Amino acid sequence: MALEIRKEEGESSQNVVRRFSKRLKMSGILLRARRTRFHQRIKSENMQKRSAIRREELKKEYEKLEKLGKIKEKTRRYGR
Repeated sequence: MALEIRKEEGESSQNVVRRFSKRLKMSGILLRARRTRFHQRIKSENMQKRSAIRREELKKEYEKLEKLGKIKEKTRRYGR
């Protein structure tokens, strides 16, 4: 779907850009492009379970090292 805007006589270039961006938003082309760009594949149920198990194991290992004093405690930053 092509979008074409022509500059009218005596119209400023800023006005043309404004009209173009408005028509682009109204057409929905930008939304479709963003959906395809940031599309994420859905993981299978088995992969979701495996990654959840891995996260839990890493969390336990991290807490263990933290208790042993090999890793400094977490410092939380608020209001960057």
